Amino acid sequence: MPYRFEAAGYRRGGASHSSRSSRSSRGSRAVALVPERFVSVDALRGFDMFWIVGAAYLVSALERWTGAGFLGAIKAQLHHVDWEGFAFYDLIFPLFVFITGVSAMFSLKKIVEREGRLAAAKRIIRRTVLLFFLGVIYSGGLSGSPYAPPEGGDPTTHSLLSHFLDNTRLLGVLNRIALAYGVSGMLYLILGVPLLMPVFVGLLLGFWGIMAQVPIRDISLSKEALATLARDTGETNTMTLYLAATNQVTGRYGPGYNVANHMDFRYLPGRKHDGNYDPEGLLSTLPAIATCLMGMLAGAFLLRPDMAPTGKTIVLLVAGILFVAGGYVWGLSFPVVKKIWTSSFVCVAGGYSLILLGIFHQIVDVWAFELWCQPFVWIGSNALVLYLGASIVGYRRVAERLVGGPIAAHLGRMGEVVLAITAVLVLFGVARFLYRRQLFLRL
Repeated sequence: MPYRFEAAGYRRGGASHSSRSSRSSRGSRAVALVPERFVSVDALRGFDMFWIVGAAYLVSALERWTGAGFLGAIKAQLHHVDWEGFAFYDLIFPLFVFITGVSAMFSLKKIVEREGRLAAAKRIIRRTVLLFFLGVIYSGGLSGSPYAPPEGGDPTTHSLLSHFLDNTRLLGVLNRIALAYGVSGMLYLILGVPLLMPVFVGLLLGFWGIMAQVPIRDISLSKEALATLARDTGETNTMTLYLAATNQVTGRYGPGYNVANHMDFRYLPGRKHDGNYDPEGLLSTLPAIATCLMGMLAGAFLLRPDMAPTGKTIVLLVAGILFVAGGYVWGLSFPVVKKIWTSSFVCVAGGYSLILLGIFHQIVDVWAFELWCQPFVWIGSNALVLYLGASIVGYRRVAERLVGGPIAAHLGRMGEVVLAITAVLVLFGVARFLYRRQLFLRL
């Protein structure tokens, strides 16, 4: 990164720009230089990914070994809430979507300035398609039940396609990131930064209006509720039970009993994570786009040259606190639910994301304390590769090859801790290897 922050401005750490050229390009008006890359964003992305691919297992192993109460409290936060509410683990995914927006603002702004909007649009489309395809592969791809042609007939294109759709999860974590990035990026190119805020607000209010006012059939599609109905009626076909519920209700936000889940049941093809609906479903993608837009707005704010770095930190922290408080207040009427990405959830998760971005920005960029976060920077610079590696290879499985079996058994209760620490070291080792050799996956 050519520039490092100081409390009173920036100090130069490279030679790609000069303060003299900056002054000459803007006349006599004094402005703060803006770095080409914010190390804090890579560090925060890596911190976020660390909890997905290694930290949760390590905390669980330490808690079982020591029985420490404070580790138990931390472990309790490393599980998603069943439905309504918010735990630390519920922040991991939206924080990544938020950071995607921050990074998108940095990269797209640079591409537009150097190559134009058409080049930026091509990049957005290419990255969206590739990331969506990776999402399908990550969610199982074609690994579902094998295709069997109809009895007495030859396989047809239609039947093969139907089988593919029935056994493939089309919307998942990476797919949601792809769609949020793609739509947010195109909105930025078409509307510019000033109009992103009205769109952000409109998405939150519009989603609230749809969830509160659009009527649905008076039936819960959760597995528990359907099992009860099946016992009471003797009918096991979910579609038959659904169509038999002729009464309509509005303003329902329970599991399987809301507009988003009902829309997934009727219109989302393919395998769904929760059976009849998906936590990364169709309608809830709209507020996820709002989360990405919040990140883009935060990124645009960090790029402002007319404000001192510490001043930016203060604004991020204050805005984050206000969003968290506002989200919980909104949650009194529109519950905070990650699995349908409610508007109140966007505010709470986005508020915490702003606070974390402000903290990392102040420590890493303004105070230039970078040594402590280098492992996070390694991870954050190759987050997608390491995320896919956790699924395909598995750092825990590698650790079991190294210190599992008789070694772990000989260590007794501490064996799992050694496995967890080794898994984290494998993660850091791979991340550092890729970073040191400048091997980055760029879609």
